[in-house]
Amino acid sequence: MRNNQQKIRTLIGSLLLIPAVILAQFQDPVTLSAKAEDSARAGEVVDITIRAEMDEEWHIYAIYDVPEGPISSRISISGDAIQKAGRVEEPTPIVEWDEGFEMETRFHKGNSEFTIPVLLKDNLEPGTVSVIAKVLYQVCNASLCYPPREEEIPVSIQIEEGEPRAGMMKLAGTSPFDQSGNINLDAAIEAGFFPFILLAISMGFLALLTPCVFPMIPITVSFFTKQGELEGQNPLKQATVYTLGIIGTFTLLGLLLAITLGASGANQLAANPWVNFFIASLFIYFALSLFGMYEIQLPQSLSQFSLKQEGRGGYMGTLFMAVTFTLTSFTCTVQFMGLLLVAASQGQWFWPAVGMLVFSAAFAVPFFFLALFPSYLAKMPQSGSWLNSVKVVMGFLELAAAFKFLSNMDLVWGWGFFTYKMVLASWAIIMLFTGIYLLGKIKLPHDSKVDSLSVPRMILSFMFITFSLYLGTGLFGQNIHGLIDSYLPPPLESSIAAGSNESSYSKVHALGWHKELEDGLAEARIAGKPVFVDFTGYTCTNCRWMEINIFPEKEVMDRFEEMILVQLFTDGGPNYREHQQYEIDRFGTAALPFYVILSPDDIEIARFPGMSRNIGDFLDFLDKGLAG
Repeated sequence: MRNNQQKIRTLIGSLLLIPAVILAQFQDPVTLSAKAEDSARAGEVVDITIRAEMDEEWHIYAIYDVPEGPISSRISISGDAIQKAGRVEEPTPIVEWDEGFEMETRFHKGNSEFTIPVLLKDNLEPGTVSVIAKVLYQVCNASLCYPPREEEIPVSIQIEEGEPRAGMMKLAGTSPFDQSGNINLDAAIEAGFFPFILLAISMGFLALLTPCVFPMIPITVSFFTKQGELEGQNPLKQATVYTLGIIGTFTLLGLLLAITLGASGANQLAANPWVNFFIASLFIYFALSLFGMYEIQLPQSLSQFSLKQEGRGGYMGTLFMAVTFTLTSFTCTVQFMGLLLVAASQGQWFWPAVGMLVFSAAFAVPFFFLALFPSYLAKMPQSGSWLNSVKVVMGFLELAAAFKFLSNMDLVWGWGFFTYKMVLASWAIIMLFTGIYLLGKIKLPHDSKVDSLSVPRMILSFMFITFSLYLGTGLFGQNIHGLIDSYLPPPLESSIAAGSNESSYSKVHALGWHKELEDGLAEARIAGKPVFVDFTGYTCTNCRWMEINIFPEKEVMDRFEEMILVQLFTDGGPNYREHQQYEIDRFGTAALPFYVILSPDDIEIARFPGMSRNIGDFLDFLDKGLAG
């Protein structure tokens, strides 16, 4: 409703503009000016003030904390004379209920001044230098809104002679995030050690919300349930070793791959089809053990080398699982990790090492508790019968997870065997078998006879069978939940072209995507449209999530139709290594997914920091690209 009202108001504004422009009588109700507050020396910070003068009934929206609906104002400074710009300071906005958007909005009216500090380069000669202030704003009154407009204002800065003065060489309050939510690694480092640590911790916890982490939950539970049954095992030590193994391998392996293979080294390893085949085989091996087919036991020589036969596998198996966890988590590199990997590949050591260590620690902490409790449950008296049922259910889940990695392998090699329907059908069958097993109709080697069906067991069986039927509907064209769909391989292009309703790919794919940037830019120059570039990967679960849950939304599709679309795969397919290097060299990150909007002349307009569950943020990013 709100989006429709916004479109109506914008359309009315556009229609009103037509006769005004024709009659040469239209005047923007906002007048902008900009100036540098003082002269400065090379290497110092100088404040640039943007003044917005508005006619009485008009207003523009605030820069920060504007709810979804209105277009928030944005101010940036660019030019060869500056090193970086700080956070924009805005006056206290007016907060009132807006009848048109049916929400409380934040805006400025009358005469408003915005200040943005900029740090000058330290090699400037005395004299006058010029920079450009870019201001994006949407002006509205009580009845209508004009379309967003961006205005560029030249600003002259007088450079004095002399060395930079103490206290004037550092941007105060520089945020590690820009107005679009992108992380500025230099600003994060400049903020100091403890703010950088807090940023790394917050990024680690946020990474836990990404879909690529979820498959490791049943894997961890099933492994430590099995470990808890072994004699001589200390659950606390096992969980600690597992957690420290994740932290150590994540940090050391990430740095090693960045140094030897470049910033995309971690992604290359995680997307390698042989690595995915190994992980899938490992999960199948564990699943068959949980079913009671055999007991997992390391070779005698390896056991003696690792722990002198303390238990069957001891800590070597736990560390092995930690390495497996790390490999699977590398399939989705979040923005913060992507920046750290680039910095490490360029020869920096301290900050990438600290960032990866803290990030992985926050990332691994929940799995410490996840590893701890199954081991204690296994040691409870009379836990044999029901605990064996838990192990078998986890075995089924591990078997389902194996198909995810087999499909990754298939996508990179292009076999076309572990397809969307193949994996979905396999999952439906596995869930059905799990439900039937819980009913006591399937008996495995270590199972006790089910004389009566408990209520919890019956409810779980009902849930698995219902879930199986739900997955089965996807085989006949029914869209299934986006989170589930993101773990499945994309439907074959032949089935999409034939008009199949498989998942949400059909309507997004129908828009037409170029697979090379040069082709997209060539069309953009002819059409005069901006270029939306999607850096993605065959094995990137977070990429699939965005493509299934965000891209098909009507508001997003409407904006996509006004752009030239380019999709660059960085882990397989034609020229994927060139695409990898292009992302790193030009945009300074190896993160997936990663989105950029370019002008037809190949000038960057906006970038978006990967996966986001807030469609409003993504729409703001697209609107900025269209306005630019």
